[in-house]
Amino acid sequence: MSTVAAEDALAQPVGVRGTALLSVFEDQWFDRKSSRVSARDLADAMLGFANAEGGTIVIGLWNGKVEGVSGTKNKQLVEWQQSALDFTVPAVPSRVRIVDCINDRGTKDELVVVEIETSSQVHANMKDEVFLRVGDENRRLSFAQRRELLYDKGQSTFESTVVQCAELADLDHSLLASYADALSHPDPQRLLVARGLATPSGELTTAAVLLFAQEPQRWFPEASVRILRYRGTDRGTGSRQQLLHDRRIDGPIPRQLQEARAEMLTQIPTRRALGHDGRFEQIGLIPQDAWLEAIVNAVIHRSYSVSGDHIRVEVFDDRVEINSPGRFPGIVDTSNPLDITRFARNPRIARVCADLAFGQELGEGVRRIFEEMRLAGLADPEYQQTSGSVSLTLPSVAVDRELEDRLPPGSRDLVRFVRVGGRVSTGDIAEASGRSRPVVIRQLRALRDAGVIAWVGNSPRDPRAYWMIRTE
Repeated sequence: MSTVAAEDALAQPVGVRGTALLSVFEDQWFDRKSSRVSARDLADAMLGFANAEGGTIVIGLWNGKVEGVSGTKNKQLVEWQQSALDFTVPAVPSRVRIVDCINDRGTKDELVVVEIETSSQVHANMKDEVFLRVGDENRRLSFAQRRELLYDKGQSTFESTVVQCAELADLDHSLLASYADALSHPDPQRLLVARGLATPSGELTTAAVLLFAQEPQRWFPEASVRILRYRGTDRGTGSRQQLLHDRRIDGPIPRQLQEARAEMLTQIPTRRALGHDGRFEQIGLIPQDAWLEAIVNAVIHRSYSVSGDHIRVEVFDDRVEINSPGRFPGIVDTSNPLDITRFARNPRIARVCADLAFGQELGEGVRRIFEEMRLAGLADPEYQQTSGSVSLTLPSVAVDRELEDRLPPGSRDLVRFVRVGGRVSTGDIAEASGRSRPVVIRQLRALRDAGVIAWVGNSPRDPRAYWMIRTE
């Protein structure tokens, strides 16, 4: 696979092909290599693409120049063609071809194009090292990261499985036509095959059905987004339930994303503030770019093999919570989300959504959510992962960054425990956080002295004493 820009550049006339390829940004799916690259180094780059979402490497472009490969010895060309067989285990699925170009000296030359398919296996080099393409970098994985990648690779094959009884007539052809138009592709059905969404014989995959079927829920009943709006800050139960609005959004993924955005704009809490045009207007308490990016990530990266659950977006007066079935895709330390090593569980779905401009797929989604929340002066997003789901909380609580820098590490987690629990004891917080009681007491006192939380009790030994968020 290659990016749309790379495909367009390769399709350019010979005279401008090299220059066009130089203008393409190196990203999750595209890389340039010098004609001096060794077969072993090329193999490592191929590993990264195969272990991620596939991609294209063009040899003969370097340092802003079209070097070409015509001066390369035949032996080197053969080594490049055989690098996957000689240096990767199992061999990376790839195709090598030669295209004509004009080099920077103005003479006829050639480029080597290496196209790598995404793989359901984890590939290593002869040193048993595993690499993963992340944005425009090739990262070597640790043993723990490699094990996590194996787990995710096992799930990623689900989107490429053929859906029995699904036919081309079941697709929304207007949606498919708009996708083909977005890529300037003349034949929507051939595009499905080219994107790995259908077999050469026309059988549709899970990804094709989820993306383009008129009613994907016929085959995947829980492949939907449910938006719930509550009064206040608690869900409530029974007769005290605070649910005000509940809408389930079905249909193909592109329509789900469009309708989810429109629905959220009507449900997100707002405040009156000065807008960009200098006039007062109603502005969402949580930035649209943050919650929309979070919903797009949830839809693209959820585990569709997990049946019995859907994506839930719960809107409260003080936060938005987004719960997605399946573990966080990628090499993840939820205590430090900004250091997540990206891996798409559903690379074909991710590719189509990127083509339709729902996401850039540059591995920056989590970082962008954090940046938007911080620019709005709000508390950082909070991730929680269980064995079967990931929950993201976007709080509308304004924070003092200078104050936060002075607080002990891990204090924000304790604030979350107090906010969710309402009234919680020191023992409950210590148990929930997994920290020792002395550490928790020290952090709680720092938060109390900073005016973030309050302690309520009749005496230091009051068994009914509790902590709560300070509202004054």
